[in-house]
Amino acid sequence: MLSPNDKKLEKLDPFYRPSMSKQKTSAEIISEARNALRTVRTQRPFTPREDQRKLFGSASSRTPENRPPSSFSLHASSFESSDSRPISSARLSPLELRPKAPASPAPEEDLCLSFPKPPVDAAKMRRISSARARLFRAASQGALLPDRTLPPAEPKKTVESKETIVKGDPMVKINGIYLTESNAMGHLKSHPLQLTYDGGFSEIQAQEMFKGTTSLPSHLRSGGEQGKRCSRASSYSSSSDVSRLEARAVSKANLQEKDTEIEVDEVFWNTRIVPILHELEKEENIETICAACTQLHHALAEGNMLGNKFKRRSILLKTLYKLVDIGSDLLSLKLAKLILALKVSRKNLLNVCKLIFKISRSEKNDSLIENDSILESLLEVLRNEDLHTNTEAFLYCMGAIKFISGNPGFLDEMISKGAVEILVNLIKQINENTRKCGTCLPNSGHLLVQMTATLRNLVDSPPARSKLLSISALPQLCAVMGQYMADKDVCTNIARIFSKLTSYHDCCAALANCSRCYALFLKVINKYQKKQDLVVRIVFILGNLTAKNHQAREQFSKEKGSIPTLLSLFHTFYKLDLCAEEQEGGAQQPKVQRSRAPAEDVLIKLTRVLANLAIHPGIGPVLATNPHAVGLLLATLEYKSIEDCEELVINTTATINNLSYYRVKHSIIQDKKLYIAELLIKLLVSNNMDGILEAVRVFGNLSQDNDICDFIVQKNVHKFMIALLDAKHQDICFSACGVLLNLTVDKNKRVILKEGGGIKKLVDCLRHFGPTDWQLACLVCKTLWNFSENITNASSCFGDEDTNTLLVLLPSFLDEELALDGSFDQDLKSYHKLQWETEFKPVAQQLLNRIQSHHTFLEPLPIPSF
Repeated sequence: MLSPNDKKLEKLDPFYRPSMSKQKTSAEIISEARNALRTVRTQRPFTPREDQRKLFGSASSRTPENRPPSSFSLHASSFESSDSRPISSARLSPLELRPKAPASPAPEEDLCLSFPKPPVDAAKMRRISSARARLFRAASQGALLPDRTLPPAEPKKTVESKETIVKGDPMVKINGIYLTESNAMGHLKSHPLQLTYDGGFSEIQAQEMFKGTTSLPSHLRSGGEQGKRCSRASSYSSSSDVSRLEARAVSKANLQEKDTEIEVDEVFWNTRIVPILHELEKEENIETICAACTQLHHALAEGNMLGNKFKRRSILLKTLYKLVDIGSDLLSLKLAKLILALKVSRKNLLNVCKLIFKISRSEKNDSLIENDSILESLLEVLRNEDLHTNTEAFLYCMGAIKFISGNPGFLDEMISKGAVEILVNLIKQINENTRKCGTCLPNSGHLLVQMTATLRNLVDSPPARSKLLSISALPQLCAVMGQYMADKDVCTNIARIFSKLTSYHDCCAALANCSRCYALFLKVINKYQKKQDLVVRIVFILGNLTAKNHQAREQFSKEKGSIPTLLSLFHTFYKLDLCAEEQEGGAQQPKVQRSRAPAEDVLIKLTRVLANLAIHPGIGPVLATNPHAVGLLLATLEYKSIEDCEELVINTTATINNLSYYRVKHSIIQDKKLYIAELLIKLLVSNNMDGILEAVRVFGNLSQDNDICDFIVQKNVHKFMIALLDAKHQDICFSACGVLLNLTVDKNKRVILKEGGGIKKLVDCLRHFGPTDWQLACLVCKTLWNFSENITNASSCFGDEDTNTLLVLLPSFLDEELALDGSFDQDLKSYHKLQWETEFKPVAQQLLNRIQSHHTFLEPLPIPSF
């Protein structure tokens, strides 16, 4: 007991102080976090990498018949040619039918008669490549380009259609450009194309376009034999017909003046595009075709022909579709990139996304994807196309992006190209549609699995996490989890995202501010209580939220059924783990390094949540008086050894430590304190220092009770505590000193400090840790104060050597300039000073006064250096 003679020193509290209602100082808060109530850390649940790239992994809750396929065949025939021209909803007016009496036949009219063409010779047909054969068939069904023209011998009957000349002024208008007459005539003479008239419909004949080159197929040329024959017949038409047709052609040309790019494209098409298409038809080798595709893409971009507005887009797409059958991944990527640049839609958009998905399933193709920059094209699809009408295309597009995101080398590129913003925007669209319509989009669940799996990969990058916070993505993910609660795959992926994010302080704080997340997580636990892979992540998230955030503990505890839900989950997995232990043969089998059981992992995360919640003064006492909660914790310590499962045993002991802090009425911890002390001895004699530390901390709380103090002395636990003072580990020395402090409250037990050199070891702790840990130094001084209550002579009480050491150490530690002259940063120095002033200085000064008053100095003592 304390000496009644010393009134200046207040009665010393036991090792742990009860919580106070007044505002705590920063030193008290840090001290409490260190000594009495502690949060517990644990590892994030491990997610094994899938062996194969699929839309849905082996752990998916979807059955094969209820999910889109990851394997499929794709051929040129899978694409539709109807997509090549946009559908128009405008109604066309009927053409006027003006029957004309047949004129008397002229001898020359027979020249215009069309004779049936003989079929292509079979042997010749076999010599043509498969691609050319398809082009022949397409040409025989109808010319892809107009195939009629007039010979150059009839200049009087020609009408300038594509290059219309408006005369009557000194200026001449050609293609919307005004020139002088002389310049216009020179322009026409120098033009490589001849203007022809063919019955009211005008085309430009490319006669000298490819001199010296191989002749082009008829469907890529502007003229043909049939056009020549008909043009000769039209030359004999009456002058009235010519005038009428000329007027009609001029009128049509005037309308075309509004779009001069088409005329320029005509020349560009024939000079730049057609030769490349001719190269693609040869199908000589993959390298040549790939080079031609790259050249074609550049040429189309140069000619402003990308997109879906170009009239001859159908010819390009048909040619590209036919090359899909070659089956080269390198070529298919180039084709896909080009097809996407031409803005296909509907089924063709789906097929091209499937094509990229199919290629991206192989990790070997990641280098091809990187070199061709196909990622940007895929992100453009998600950014610009309509989600509602292209859900299936988005699914395979997202599947490919998911595979790409699994390669860390792509993360920076994906983030810089806006992948995070695009995905979150799509999630917002799905949330808004579900909220407005009350139903989910078809296949939206499948799509969300791909999107959330991609985000799970992206959040490994700090820039991605920053973007998610800046665009408030976490509430959107919570909304998705609530709306798709029945979809386990979606919930699991979002749980994986949150388990990664909450490992970082800023993200954890952002999620903690989403008040609806706590009820949401409880709902998931209740729905999927036996689904270990999902539950373990939800519990891990709750552990992160409640680790450092007092408000999060309070909000969670206020949710209806929060504590019963956790205890029900604890009971479920305790039984599962117990059954697994019995099947393995229990502790009788030789122990080898074994993998952690799934049920055991849930218990580890769950005990961590309970330990964190117990810090809250409104929850800790409730748990301490709950027989179910305490019973499960003690049962876990009974059947688990620290050699089998170190983390579970340590977490369980830490939870018991936090609960033992509350000395409340009907506390189950207090009722079973002796049984708990028996269980803790197993930890004290183990070789695990972390386990020993947790056991000593529990003894520090329990030793405030006289029965436990008697138990400690009877079982010689005090000798173990004295031995731990030599551990040179601050936390262990601190906890062991706390137990000794509580023992010295009883005067009959103070003598134990002399066993095993207890006084000397306490003084050594003061010397070694005092200048850096004033809290530990204060605890040592309190213990020595209790021990010296009935002192008559300092030397006889502490011994000559230890007395002299104390007479040197204490004055130096009480000198503020010497004591606080440490290499700390400003914040730590302020805390250090606060600890020294409020905790160490009062106790040390009284102890020094007592020693000095009961000691006779024989010689000056040197001041030690630190």
